[in-house]
Parts: sequence; structure tokens; C-alpha cells
Amino acid sequence: MRTIRVETSAATILLTEAPEPKVRDRQSGEIAKDAISGEALMTIGVVYIEEGQSSLIKVTVPESGVSEGLTLGAPVSLPGLVARPWENVFSGQQRHGIAFRAAAVTPAAFPAAMGATA
Repeated sequence: MRTIRVETSAATILLTEAPEPKVRDRQSGEIAKDAISGEALMTIGVVYIEEGQSSLIKVTVPESGVSEGLTLGAPVSLPGLVARPWENVFSGQQRHGIAFRAAAVTPAAFPAAMGATA
């Protein structure tokens, strides 16, 4: 399925949920792995703020891409962020959504206020 690159240069992204292992099967507790590398996957929660609008999203990141020094509520960077539409049938009902994936999650700085004066 097609992935769509997400441009983040004009956005503020704040960490709202600490990284935790992505569970592939809730019954067995199996951790999701990258299909190509076999590396364990993690999920994080962020608020994505751009042009006065905000969205809470979950982002999948490979375990090696989770940087040290992440703080809840602090700004983060998500290099390589892509969105992938998905759909499936679950318990007889059609479901659909957008899955987000990034190469890494790293601490970032708050952007300077536009037009601010000292």
C-alpha cells in the first residue's frame, strides 16, 4: 500500500505517551517486529500542532530509533514520518484509518515564536 510523506517542518510535535512495545497479538502478548529488519517496534503518542490545529496520533518507531532524553510534554522530532491508509474487516465490520510511522523519535526544541520581539 502507498505511503505518504508527512512534512513536519512547520509543525510542533509534543510527546504525550512514552515509548512502549507495540503489541502484535494482545492474546499472546507477541511484540510486533519490522517485516524487513525483524527489529522490535515501539509506539509513542504525540500531539501534532500545525496552523492552529492539533491532532493526537500514535506513531510506530523501530526500537533503535527511540532516543534517550525524551520527556513527556516536551517537543520531539519525527524524521522520516509517513502516513499509510489502511482498512480491514474486524468482527464483520469494515474499519479504516491512517497508520503513522517514523524512522526515529528524538528530542527537539520549541520553535521560536513568529514575529516575537525581545
